[in-house]
Amino acid sequence: MREISTRTITDKVRELCIKAAYDLPEDVEVLLKQGLEKEESDFGKYSLDKIIKNVSLARHDHVPMCQDTGITVILVRLGQQVKIVGGSMTEAINEGVRQGYTDGYLRKSVVADPLLNRVNTGDNTPAVIHTEVVEGDALHIQILPKGAGSENMGAVKMCKPSEGMDGVMDFIVDSVTNAGGNPCPPIIVGVGIGGTMDQCTLLAKKALARHAGSAHPEPGYAEMEQQLLERINRLGIGPQGFGGRVTALAVHIETFPTHIAMLPVCVTLNCHAARHTEATL
Repeated sequence: MREISTRTITDKVRELCIKAAYDLPEDVEVLLKQGLEKEESDFGKYSLDKIIKNVSLARHDHVPMCQDTGITVILVRLGQQVKIVGGSMTEAINEGVRQGYTDGYLRKSVVADPLLNRVNTGDNTPAVIHTEVVEGDALHIQILPKGAGSENMGAVKMCKPSEGMDGVMDFIVDSVTNAGGNPCPPIIVGVGIGGTMDQCTLLAKKALARHAGSAHPEPGYAEMEQQLLERINRLGIGPQGFGGRVTALAVHIETFPTHIAMLPVCVTLNCHAARHTEATL
């Protein structure tokens, strides 16, 4: 059994929170630059040029690339040969978020109660933590700061199985159409298909956590991702909603077996600040 201390977890989460806010990962930056080459509208080109310069400025000056530094979504893969020592893993992660958002001067955006007591917790905790126990002796932590502008434009539908491929694709494209310029395009579209209503939403988040622009390993879903990307980029929403060809940078689909009478689908969107970072302890 391999021991990992809560102090080690806290230090790493702190580091990842700051890095995610300041340093957009290269996979997203590459897609933004490719989008600039493809964009046809003048406003779209202008917007993408400003976005790319903002990415460099944030990285160079060690400042957040967006004022909304998000609620912290954390995907954890915990090896079953790992023993956490020194306290609770959940509290260690939240302490890392607390320190990262304080030391990194990141905006704290979490309220203590969603409806009755919307008072800011003051340290951006608690994080939204999803833990999966896997084989091995490693602890993998992936952080996705999720801004409200894009998160508010997600959608879930319990499709009928008879709706099939066409119904699922129409729902995904309609969701992006309804979002318009609100999620600060160009966006990355995360799609979860299958499982139950709750699980398909987690699948969609995991889809956003993939290397941006990577294709699904199953050829049929990879083809579906490409077809969806082409349909979405014909909508004309464009960068920042100013019109143009580059509305989405990528579409990622994740799937899971489901009930014979169900076809759950979730669409979740990431704005152009598609922040994600990870580490393995």
